[in-house]
Amino acid sequence: MSGGVAEVRTALWRSRGMQALIGVTVLGFASFCLTLASLPVYAVGGGAAASTAGLVTAVFLVVTVAFQATIPALTTRFGVGPVLVAGLLAMGLPSPFYVVDDGLAWICALSAVRGAGFAVLTVLGATLAARVAPPERRGESVGLYGLAIAIPNLVAVPAGVALVLDGHVGWLSWLAASPVLGAFLVPRLVRSVGPQPGPGPAGSGRAAVRAALLPSAVLFLVTMAGGGLVTFLPIERPDGVLATVALLVFGVTGAVTRWRSGTLSDRLGTGLLLPLALVVAAVGMVVTAVGLDAGAGWVLAGAAVFGAGYGAAQNLTLVAAFARAGEGGTTTASAMWNASFDAGTAIGALALGFLAAGIGLDWTYVVVAALLAGAVPLASAAARVAIRS
Repeated sequence: MSGGVAEVRTALWRSRGMQALIGVTVLGFASFCLTLASLPVYAVGGGAAASTAGLVTAVFLVVTVAFQATIPALTTRFGVGPVLVAGLLAMGLPSPFYVVDDGLAWICALSAVRGAGFAVLTVLGATLAARVAPPERRGESVGLYGLAIAIPNLVAVPAGVALVLDGHVGWLSWLAASPVLGAFLVPRLVRSVGPQPGPGPAGSGRAAVRAALLPSAVLFLVTMAGGGLVTFLPIERPDGVLATVALLVFGVTGAVTRWRSGTLSDRLGTGLLLPLALVVAAVGMVVTAVGLDAGAGWVLAGAAVFGAGYGAAQNLTLVAAFARAGEGGTTTASAMWNASFDAGTAIGALALGFLAAGIGLDWTYVVVAALLAGAVPLASAAARVAIRS
């Protein structure tokens, strides 16, 4: 029996559709992750104030969130394939032009265009992850999709920071054009999932939004904490060594838990796992805050613990959102979930900077940890509804 199970699991990640989805996702998110923490550092080097450096991330993600709401209608009109290709090109083609100027306005302008492309990638990537595998293995499929996101987060976030701190902005700019290569994998991916479901009955989109609201709210808080970590830790520790290693550790633990929590959710549900993920994330933020004064070891431990909760919460909230929205609401639920992800990251990158300017980054992380702990009942409610449905 165990051999049969292992064989089935191997077949999922080795299927042509899953391989194409993983390829598109890795190439797309490599661009996002390379620039997420590095562009604020690049802007500060160009003369921007540290308190406004998060504006780069905020502009990128505000455009992303605004555009995500249009994706269901665009795919209904033009189809998944053409919309996904257009999104990948919009994200990759502007990237080499970052090297032209380090001014905040120029960086934000390019980031706005890329944000529209990222909106397409995030919504359709999650939607296709739900459709590329049978419903009973959706958690595993979402876990593999999450691993494809987490691998660039593991490598590209610290690499992007290191490249900027070492003065290699040209390399960063060209590497961030990687989504263009992903466009060549789209035809295979679209063929593997079959025809797109037709539009649901009137009001079904609003019902899917309401269904995804609770898990999306939980995700918003978690990604707000993540945005504050990846944006301001490199600025607080600009020597490049501690920040790079901490982001690497954060990426490792996030990759593992985002992957493995998917398989666990297929067997155990999200009722226990999602609240536990929030508790772990809150503890990680407190340890990181302590480490800013106590030493590098505490910072690394905090980044590891927070990454574990951060990765698991992403997977579990997406599984819960799909379960609540039903088969006909996956694209709308994906748009809602992704909007919450990106809005949380943007607010973490912008608002937490102003809070840190007043009370310090260590106390800012403590405040964020308190918000995460306070949201545990909300996570329990979202998971219970998902289980009942």
